[in-house]
Amino acid sequence: MDELSIIEEEVSPIYDITRILSRKDDKGVTVYFKKIKGVDFEAVGNVVNTREKIRRALKVNSDEEAYKKIIESINNPLKHVEKSFTLKKYDKNMLSLPAVKFFEKDGGRYFTSSIVISCIDNQCNASVHRIMVLGKDSLVIRIVPRHLYFIYKENLRKGKETPIAIVIGVHPAIIFASALSPPFGVFELDVAGRILGSPLRLTRTPVYSIPVPESSSIVIEGRITREQADEGPFVDLTKTYDKIRKQPIIKVDNIYVSDDPLAHIILPGGREHQLLMGYPREASIWESVSKVVPRVHKVRLTTGGGGWLHAVISISKNVDGDVKNAILAAFAGHPSLKHVVVVDEDIDPDNLVDVEWAIATRFQGSRDLVIIENARGSTLDPSSIDGLTTKIGIDATAPIKEREKYAKARIP
Repeated sequence: MDELSIIEEEVSPIYDITRILSRKDDKGVTVYFKKIKGVDFEAVGNVVNTREKIRRALKVNSDEEAYKKIIESINNPLKHVEKSFTLKKYDKNMLSLPAVKFFEKDGGRYFTSSIVISCIDNQCNASVHRIMVLGKDSLVIRIVPRHLYFIYKENLRKGKETPIAIVIGVHPAIIFASALSPPFGVFELDVAGRILGSPLRLTRTPVYSIPVPESSSIVIEGRITREQADEGPFVDLTKTYDKIRKQPIIKVDNIYVSDDPLAHIILPGGREHQLLMGYPREASIWESVSKVVPRVHKVRLTTGGGGWLHAVISISKNVDGDVKNAILAAFAGHPSLKHVVVVDEDIDPDNLVDVEWAIATRFQGSRDLVIIENARGSTLDPSSIDGLTTKIGIDATAPIKEREKYAKARIP
């Protein structure tokens, strides 16, 4: 199967790109757009929309190797090096950049692969945010209560704006590292260096001296202001619309481009979106569950669960009680998780028919169901109430003393 589809004809940034990326997504195909109407740049989408592409970007051969590398890279980041490199100024405005309107109710045109870099007290953070275009020199950013939010709030408390650099178009390992959630003070670009095996080369932006990858295709330098505007609706991981919120406005000071820029477009709710968000959480679940059972064989945040809300985990257990510990560990490893099914090593979490068979034949609700009410879950779940949800764990493993009774028939 071809992994790259080159679109030579001009496409509109309004819906056309969504149609093409959606059509190619199920086949695992990356799409290269040569001409986008009203935009000066070529763009690529579905870059890492399969597990194989993720593993290639991380330079590993298996999911378990990837999980270990992610954890090691967070715990042992590789310090970047700074080089003097002149950023080439772009003399047009935000309306000439490859922001896309994906779905009919979207609040506007969006950047979806934007890495926002900010610093406070000599500690820098890089995180991926959706950003909606308001006008020629203004944007509105969705910020959730994590590290950028902390920096923004600290600056607000001091009566300051928050200088930022927005980076679009980098190596997949860099955006992958920026989607992680290491402890504050661990710079995600140093985590990317460890993943890639050599220190990232960074340069400083001219106005606010924000460190950005030397290889960045597009860099937008600006400030998160005290002003707010409506952000959304926007389609998120579950392919449902996130609600409209008042979010901070970014004022753009300068735009810089590389000599041969290539923008990156992430399809909202597509496989790339799910993998960039969910794959690191699989690593967290794998690490957490590995501490309470003899062996974790496979972790899958399922496509039907948006790569976020549903997990299937295959394990080996010493005693039947290991499974309930595994369920609790999974929820601890990924707090947004809503439902988890734990299966034996003979069940493949990638085969949902196999998983359903395990639930049908090895699960009894009266003894194998774990229910946790009023727990913090994910605001992406439209059935939650401000993120509060009921979490369910299903023990779909066979009792150790009766394994033969539950064995699948085999053809010799």
